[in-house]
Amino acid sequence: MLSLIVKNFAKQTILFCISFLIIFLTAVLFRFLALRVGWAMNLPPKPETTLTLLITSAHWALSLALFFSILFSLCYSARQEYSALMTVFTIMGLSLVFCLGISFLLDNWKSVPPAQSPGIPLGGKGLMLSNSLHRNETVVVLLNGASQPLGPRVTALPGQPMIYLESVNAGFDLPSIPFRDDTPWFLKSLSIDIRLNAGMFQEKYSKSLLSFLIYAGSLIFLLCSLGNVIKFSAWPLANLFLGILAFRGILSFCSFINTPEMQEIISSFVKGIIPLDFAVPFMFLSAGLLLHLYSFLIFIIKRRSGNDA
Repeated sequence: MLSLIVKNFAKQTILFCISFLIIFLTAVLFRFLALRVGWAMNLPPKPETTLTLLITSAHWALSLALFFSILFSLCYSARQEYSALMTVFTIMGLSLVFCLGISFLLDNWKSVPPAQSPGIPLGGKGLMLSNSLHRNETVVVLLNGASQPLGPRVTALPGQPMIYLESVNAGFDLPSIPFRDDTPWFLKSLSIDIRLNAGMFQEKYSKSLLSFLIYAGSLIFLLCSLGNVIKFSAWPLANLFLGILAFRGILSFCSFINTPEMQEIISSFVKGIIPLDFAVPFMFLSAGLLLHLYSFLIFIIKRRSGNDA
């Protein structure tokens, strides 16, 4: 019996580590490329470096890898019928170790002196910039190209004569270089919520280690409590989609509950009871305990039904 538990624990640990690293590294790569394109679209170029973009991408990827690796581990454990108690403790421990370790590395990585990365000039003389892809749009023509974004330009407004300017001030905003973006809104909203959750991780870690562990631990505990959702039906694929919906809901709830407006409302309710920094983790922990209690009661009912049969 003990050897079987150790074997299952080893399998679950290997699966979680492999899935987390694959998701994390893949997400870092794609996020870095997306930020790089966004960086290149700005004129004048943003004062950012490749190291800054990598750190930002890694923070974003950490949040994504955390959610998906927990989801995949719960699905695998449900399919293999592993012990729920062992599954929760294993996933919670590994998730906290990865989150804390990567956050520590990224925080120290910021102190490394980055090599300055010059902006990539795009387009030659007569580069045309526009705010949108519609027909009636304002167009700015840079006569000397992207190498002199504040130099002479011609501005074409719909229904008006063209305007020539010899030069402009440094604070003058230029429209972004018009790359077409056909990304569906549900993917954009997912990216925004992941970024907001990653920003909350950074904020908690920069405040104190205890604050980070309480917030990350309570969130991981809540995610692990969704194991009963993964076992809702007899079809593994259907359970996976249900788990994705449940995890997406928690991610949206995290973004909603951490908005300044909701923080003010929560502060008015918990003032003098618990510190505001612990209010949201307390909500996560309470919801996770209720879900775990529900799963335990379902387990007891099924066991009694099996004994009666």
